[in-house]
Amino acid sequence: MAAEGGGKEMNEIKTQFTTREGLYKLLPHSEYSRPNRVPFNSQGSNPVRVSFVNLNDQSGNGDRLCFNVGRELYFYIYKGVRKAADLSKPIDKRIYKGTQPTCHDFNHLTATAESVSLLVGFSAGQVQLIDPIKKETSKLFNEEMASSWPA
Repeated sequence: MAAEGGGKEMNEIKTQFTTREGLYKLLPHSEYSRPNRVPFNSQGSNPVRVSFVNLNDQSGNGDRLCFNVGRELYFYIYKGVRKAADLSKPIDKRIYKGTQPTCHDFNHLTATAESVSLLVGFSAGQVQLIDPIKKETSKLFNEEMASSWPA
């Protein structure tokens, strides 16, 4: 059955539509299950950084992924582009109060299945060395610059 004027079918499946309440759209699983979405802020942006490391473990899932969203830092098992990571189960999650992560990178030379060093830089100049597998903080640099530290 054709609609008048447009020639399109009435049974067309919509992927998005607008109502009085707002815009509704169909999202892929990876975006829909994304942890704590950061609200849109037109005055500034919250850049997202991603770091990868391969731990060469026996299970075959040696790749790990770290990313930040706003003041939150997440650490996950990365299963490749064909399988979505279970974003509801991070290996480690940290939320910072006074400052936010702006960059991070793994030490690929010392990474093992039991331990990995992650260096995190913050917006106020602090640098923190953490181990997201052991869930411990090893060292804090420029500590005098920190007004509020992790929650």
